[in-house]
Amino acid sequence: MKKIKSNQLFKGLFVAVITVMVLSFVESCRKDNDDTSEDVKRQKIVFKAEASSGVNITKAVYGIDGNPITVNGLSGTTWSSPEINTEGVVYNSNVVVNATGVDATSTLKVQIFVDGELKKESVTSGQILSASTSYTF
Repeated sequence: MKKIKSNQLFKGLFVAVITVMVLSFVESCRKDNDDTSEDVKRQKIVFKAEASSGVNITKAVYGIDGNPITVNGLSGTTWSSPEINTEGVVYNSNVVVNATGVDATSTLKVQIFVDGELKKESVTSGQILSASTSYTF
């Protein structure tokens, strides 16, 4: 019967330990990317615009992470987007709203709400109005 050299035994044990470590790492990464995890962040995002009396909101462009939604043919002094429910990582949100004012004192305010909390707001004034803001998470 041949004797196993301690050097060969060490090499075999080393390969086994490295294999187990790599498999454990791969499994933990797989679990990190599992969308059914309870750790997935969920957020509700709403974009709003409010104008002074007599101002007519005409157009809105809003979205998250470079996916814009355009709404044409608006009218009135207020506008609100439908609630956007997100899961996972969101990097940034943007809104731009255009309106026509009565005179130079007309104002237009845009807002971004996340989970019901105001995160960002911008106000502009004038007769030709374009208000924009963005929020980075």
